[in-house]
Amino acid sequence: VQLQAFGGGLVLDGDSLRLSCAASGRTFSDYVMGWFRQAPGKEREFVAAISRAGSIPYYSDSVKGRFAISRDNAKNTVYLQMNSLKPEDTARYYCAAGSGRFYSGSYYQAGNYLHWGLGTLVTVSS
Repeated sequence: VQLQAFGGGLVLDGDSLRLSCAASGRTFSDYVMGWFRQAPGKEREFVAAISRAGSIPYYSDSVKGRFAISRDNAKNTVYLQMNSLKPEDTARYYCAAGSGRFYSGSYYQAGNYLHWGLGTLVTVSS
């Protein structure tokens, strides 16, 4: 499956932004979808993930209550709505797709996602 993320940009502290990730090539609903981010000089970290049917979301503690992940399997797209953005949210955001069996702890691990997009840059200015 090929992934392409859209929607990054430069925003101000407290603003909102919506990222989209379009998938092509395979049956989208077969995949768990996740969002990860990597800030300059830091390791890639988990942001959010969503189950295949879209019924169960997972969030990192740093974004819980501010970000919302959703998916539209008919449009082969996963979204990340980001509200109340902070300068520390500045990073390149990557969408990722994982197949196979996922347990509750699996969603948070980057190694369980085999397909990655190139990412989209989000910059939050104070």
